[in-house]
This record gives sequence, C-alpha cells and structure tokens, in this order.
Amino acid sequence: MKIAIHKHEESFSDRWIKYCDENNISYKLVSCYHTDIISELNDCNGLMWHWNQNDYKATLFARQLILSLEKKGVKVFPDVNTGWHHDDKLGQKYLLESIDAPLVPAHVFYSKKEALAWLHTTTFPKVFKLRGGAGSVNVSLVKTKRDAKALIKKAFGKGFSHINRFSRLKDRFWVFKRDRDKKAVKGIFSGAARIFIPTEVEKFSHREKGYIYFQDFIPKNEYDTRLVVIGNRCFGVRRYCRDGDFRASGSGVKAYDPKLFSSQCIKIAFEVAEKLNAQSVAFDFIWDHDVPKIVEISYCFVMGSFYDDCPGYWDKELNWHEKKVNPQYFMIEDFIEDLKKVI
Repeated sequence: MKIAIHKHEESFSDRWIKYCDENNISYKLVSCYHTDIISELNDCNGLMWHWNQNDYKATLFARQLILSLEKKGVKVFPDVNTGWHHDDKLGQKYLLESIDAPLVPAHVFYSKKEALAWLHTTTFPKVFKLRGGAGSVNVSLVKTKRDAKALIKKAFGKGFSHINRFSRLKDRFWVFKRDRDKKAVKGIFSGAARIFIPTEVEKFSHREKGYIYFQDFIPKNEYDTRLVVIGNRCFGVRRYCRDGDFRASGSGVKAYDPKLFSSQCIKIAFEVAEKLNAQSVAFDFIWDHDVPKIVEISYCFVMGSFYDDCPGYWDKELNWHEKKVNPQYFMIEDFIEDLKKVI
C-alpha cells in the first residue's frame, strides 16, 4: 500500500507525512498541479490533498481532478462526497435541503427581478453572504429592505470582490483589541497594506455576481457550536460572538467543556455526516429557540491548538472519550483503514 500526499507547508499534509513516518506507512510526495498527475499516481492506492478556498489554483480544478481519480479507482481524501461543496454556500443549501437537514433557511436568486420582488414578501434583518469565504469573511447583517435592495443591484451589476478588504481590516482591529500582542499589530499593518495591494488570490479571483444569497437571521445567539465529525468521532468548540457582532466564526473566543455541548447537536452532526457519506465534516450550529440549526459546513478547518485543545470526543453512541484530539491523524487513520478494505 502506498499513499500519495500533496505536500504544502502549513497544511494538513504536514501531519499526514509525520503520521506516515511514525507508523512506517509507504507514501509518495506529489504535486496535484503537475499536468501528468494522473499518471504520477499509477503506483499509488490513494491521494490525500488538503485544498481550500485560499488556493485559487486548486479551486479551478480540485473537484474535477478528484472525480476523475475516483473514476480511475484511486481513493481520495477529500473524496467527491466530502469536498465538492467546500466553500460553496449555494451548493450546501441545495445539498442540505435535499437530505432534510435542519438548515437555517436560505434564499437564493439568480435574477434581479425575482430578488427585488422577494423583498416585498420577507422581513428583516437578514444575513447576506457571498457563496465563498471562511472565518466570517463576506458575511454581513442586512437590517433594512433599502440595504438589501442596494446589495441586489450590486449583485446584478458590477458585483462584489471575492474578498472584502475593509471588512478584513476591521476584523484585524478586533483581534488587536482582543489579544494586544505583536502578532495582532502586524495583522493590522498587513490588513492596511492589503487595502492598496491585493493578494494573489484576489488578483486571480473573479468578481461575485449574477446571484444573491440571504440567510434568515436568528437572534439571541451569543455563540455558535462548531462540531467536527471524522469517522466515529465528534469533537467540538463553542465559539463566542465578537463584542457587538452577531458573528462567532473567526472571533477566537472559545470554550471546550464537554458539558457545554448539546447531545441533540452531536446526534444531528453524526446523522448528517452519515447521510452525506463524508470522510470529514465540520458543522456550525446556532439555536432557533430550542431547535439547533446548521448555518454551514466544511470538510477542512484550521490546524493547530484550536482543535488540538479539545479534551476528547464523542462516538456515535454519544459516549465520551477523554483522549487527545488530532484531527489530521484521525483523517489518515480512517483513510488507511478504508484502503485496506479495497486492496
């Protein structure tokens, strides 16, 4: 058995490689950007590639490559079921609705006329989102019909930049207010520079236009619940909202006590993950009164202490296991076990 790993610094590949070295697993380092990547995998049983929305090259072809490799009989992480909807809130809306998952209601329009007509039938506030973006990037609260109308006109006019530079800079100031350290100061200067100097991702990203996406706003949520399901394990982080803000993702204010997590949310996370047949899926839950609702999902997430500090995980029977959490090791452990079944 040999695993191909797309190596990229400070990605999940760092830990996957370490796991293979520690456990004498045969592996091969590859680049999924090579034009002959298909033939490069001829001597491998599987490919692991941590791609995400910050790699504009990967977003061009990752889904197509993964599907093609599955047709060839090569097992992939993330596979099609796990990753096709990554960083795509439009895709997630239809997917979660199709399996009757408890999703926060979302409203998508592909014509200006229909979107403007909808304004007369709904209430405010609403949450506006672009289809992509992590850490609350490209997410804002729309308080009035007038504001929503302006967004609709822009969506079907010049469109939106893939990254909101001013919102990003505002978030950097919030981080400085929270942390008061050198890293936060550096973040402010970097964010200010990006107002004038676009990143490589921005240079090669198209403007978001031709659609408008709103999600219902559910008030009185001071935090959200991030639950990650990988195989028979579910671990979580409670993420508190920023001061004076409705967004929790990206705040960095968190708690891990297992008593904070609802068994109802954990059960739903396992059930939806099974319906999706996903190798890895992270859920963001908020509460609509006493009913948990899913805001969005993702197959990947930040690596490091944010999840490593989880004190343990639940299994599918909701039993608690107080054990070290290493999400990337969980991924490759499951991947190897699945490979053994088909070799």
